[in-house]
Amino acid sequence: MKYRTLGSTGLRVSVIGIGTWQLGGEWAKEFSQGEVDQMFDACRQTGINLIDTAECYGDHLSESLIGRAIERDRDKWIVATKIGHKFHGYMDRTDERTANDAVKQLEDSLKALRTDHVDVLQYHSIRDSEFDNAELQQAMIKLKQQGKVRHIGNSISPNDNIHQTDAARPAQVEVIQVIYNRIDRVPEKRVFDSCIRQNLGVLARVPLASGFLSGKYKPGTKFAEGDVRSSRDDKQIQEKLKEVEQIQKTEVPPGVNMATWALAWCLQHPAVTSVIPGCKNVDQVKTNAAAADLDIVRSDHPQAVK
Repeated sequence: MKYRTLGSTGLRVSVIGIGTWQLGGEWAKEFSQGEVDQMFDACRQTGINLIDTAECYGDHLSESLIGRAIERDRDKWIVATKIGHKFHGYMDRTDERTANDAVKQLEDSLKALRTDHVDVLQYHSIRDSEFDNAELQQAMIKLKQQGKVRHIGNSISPNDNIHQTDAARPAQVEVIQVIYNRIDRVPEKRVFDSCIRQNLGVLARVPLASGFLSGKYKPGTKFAEGDVRSSRDDKQIQEKLKEVEQIQKTEVPPGVNMATWALAWCLQHPAVTSVIPGCKNVDQVKTNAAAADLDIVRSDHPQAVK
């Protein structure tokens, strides 16, 4: 495993992290504690130390599974969670983004995670007007001053949200999380330049394009009911799958796992600190981790990070 410093935070994070939306039950699978424990054991074995979760991956369900899995060695992990949504059921959330909401959600997250602090607390896909709210910003800063949060981050949406990215430093935001992958390169236009200029750590979420870049799915694939992808526009899904098929033929070296390649591709951009792919089993954890050692050439970035 390789490690990089997360912007100005000083945190040393594995270049491959673990995203945990799937633990909340919206990806056509429910997880037992034993399965989660095995995946986190695989993280330990491969050197992954960065965990990304959220309040609304289940009603703190993802956090609860994580909390039990890492309780024995909490100090060895970098835990990032979020505030901004309230989970009510499958793909059913409401926005909860006041200062009081932030405090309450964090307290619930700390209980679920079985810890007294999180390493990064992120705004979760909030509107510009909400991000600009001085009371909410001060609540986040106060949580940091109290030691319940080590650093503040922002999981931006949409992934070209330059307003919130440019306004990071005044809000004491040190980490930007953004959708970035081989078939969605929007952050390269403006957001990444802003992150580099401000020395912001960058977590690339959805680096496998919701699994499309895993190489497992071919044009014509239909996703099962209960899988969040089944609710998306089928025409757009098929177009993406055709694009992925072409990428696999023309860009992925023979014999190289496509998921591993796709993660390594993201890591070559000099703005990206770490990628946070999801996984459903131990084998996927290991496949993801292998990307740390895969050297690929991106002609568009000759100064790529090693």
